[in-house]
Amino acid sequence: MMDVSALGAKLLENLETVIVGKRNALELVVIGLLCEGHVLIEDVPGVGKTMLARAMAKSVGGSFQRVQFTPDMLPSDLTGVSIFNQKTRKFEFRPGPVFGQVVLADEINRATPKTQAALLEAMDERQVTVDGVTHPLPRPFMVLATQNPIEYEGTFPLPEAQLDRFLLRVRLGYPGLTDEIAILEGQQLRHPIERITTVCSANDVLEAAQAVRGIYVAPSIKRYIVELTHRTRNSGDVYLGASPRGSLALFRAGQARAALNGRAYVLPDDIKALAQTVLAHRIIVSPAARLREVTAERIVQEIVQAVPAPGGSFTA
Repeated sequence: MMDVSALGAKLLENLETVIVGKRNALELVVIGLLCEGHVLIEDVPGVGKTMLARAMAKSVGGSFQRVQFTPDMLPSDLTGVSIFNQKTRKFEFRPGPVFGQVVLADEINRATPKTQAALLEAMDERQVTVDGVTHPLPRPFMVLATQNPIEYEGTFPLPEAQLDRFLLRVRLGYPGLTDEIAILEGQQLRHPIERITTVCSANDVLEAAQAVRGIYVAPSIKRYIVELTHRTRNSGDVYLGASPRGSLALFRAGQARAALNGRAYVLPDDIKALAQTVLAHRIIVSPAARLREVTAERIVQEIVQAVPAPGGSFTA
């Protein structure tokens, strides 16, 4: 059986050569990879969002595609197009950049809603339909999207349907003083991304993802997950709560976190640690709550504090 903990440790060690002092954020991205999920990296410019996505792609050795989203981008620029071949007298499909195992969607909120919608089928069903023909995407398939939450000029907010397809939303934040000095020293001669190596294969990732699905989740933990999700729907400060996809995302992420920590079972602490990252971006805060400066993160935090964690045995 695949040693997920050892694989995760190798990936984290590799990523930390590029992204300094952000162990928690890196763990979340690795969890997204082990769940075959997609990750939205949201933060201010210059903190390493794009570098993190590039480092992950190089670490797993899968095919990598980078898409720089712009307002004039068309859906066919992403999914591909059918071109008529004069010799064969037939249409041939030319795949777009979405046909990669790790796809970096840089500044995803700069694309128009029409182009953003082209990702919906790819992210949820791992396939693309062009001219009535469905084309499967390679596995593993992971979208690492970046966006700047501060600059709104020339951007198009991600719709709820697309946000719901991201397993996790990760924020890096500014580095500490010592870490920032280490960044200066590490990039004095050349960027660490040039030295990063491949530590596992795409098949290793698929095998690890299958092992993660076998992690035991006790009935009390499943009830705890669903209770947290239901509370987001019943909160007075919430206009739209997390969907059943949110419950499933929290379930899968909990399994991956347990596997990363070398356990064959999920603990309530796994769910508590992941609840905000998995659920907050799926919540729409009510207008009245926004006026009081209530955030989705705060709502999830209060729900986690209010719902009693289950006790007893969590092993099979």
